[in-house]
Amino acid sequence: MSGQRVTAPAIADERTTLTGFLDFQRATLERKCAGLTGSQLRERAVPPSRLCLLGIVRHMAEVERNWFRPVLEGAELATIFWPPLDWQRTFRDLEQASVAESFAVWRAECARARDLVAAATSLEVTGWRRGEQIGLRWVLTHMIEEYARHNGHADLIRECLDGSTGE
Repeated sequence: MSGQRVTAPAIADERTTLTGFLDFQRATLERKCAGLTGSQLRERAVPPSRLCLLGIVRHMAEVERNWFRPVLEGAELATIFWPPLDWQRTFRDLEQASVAESFAVWRAECARARDLVAAATSLEVTGWRRGEQIGLRWVLTHMIEEYARHNGHADLIRECLDGSTGE
């Protein structure tokens, strides 16, 4: 697999460490999808699971939007691809989904999240999501965990598709 990823610095402040690990995880998902056709990105390669790489990308766009925007800018929860708030739908009905649009939306949500995090005065900033107060530090940690879990899925899917393995 191609694609250069920058690792989080081994010695840095907490914000730099957390955002570095999150960007590494984002780049890992991009790398797992690199060089595949639309058909391969839609293939559910680990039956009976309905997961596919395109579904994971679309899901992560939803996750980026619905953790960072509510907590850091007070936005309401809102799905991108399938209203109303059907989070699992990003893994279904992908036959007509545009690969280019899906990746563009995901990249835009990642960029918006980076901007929101950069604008936050500290990791102590809090906001609200579904009536619960949540801190930026928790959101960043949760997002690293969310990507790590789905990147594990992506690794298995990619290996089934073309034998590619690796971190």
